[in-house]
Amino acid sequence: QVQLVESGGGLVQAGGSLRLSCAASGRTFSTYVMGWFRQAPGKEREFVSLISWNGASTNYIDSVKGRFTISRDNARNTVYLQMNNLKPEDTAVYYCAARLRATLSTVPGGYNYWGQGTQVTVSS
Repeated sequence: QVQLVESGGGLVQAGGSLRLSCAASGRTFSTYVMGWFRQAPGKEREFVSLISWNGASTNYIDSVKGRFTISRDNARNTVYLQMNNLKPEDTAVYYCAARLRATLSTVPGGYNYWGQGTQVTVSS
């Protein structure tokens, strides 16, 4: 029932930056753990980053630490993923996801709602 709408994907040269946005419906957005996942062709969907309901806790997959930053604006029902120094290995469809429970999860099954996905392509 919760809708997540992503934007900000595109084609970028290696070393460039993109900012993904995910706008969520619902009155209880501020209670959701929000996560970003990605899936490359022929690969499993993998965890990228998450942020707790109040932004106090964040987590990142090792390969993006120091390059990606997750943030949220509960007043705007929006979560962001700032991606800097992009690498070809970052090429994937990126998905925004919402978890209804307050505890943190890094697996796709821990999330209840998903966005449509946005393509990120990084050229070498």
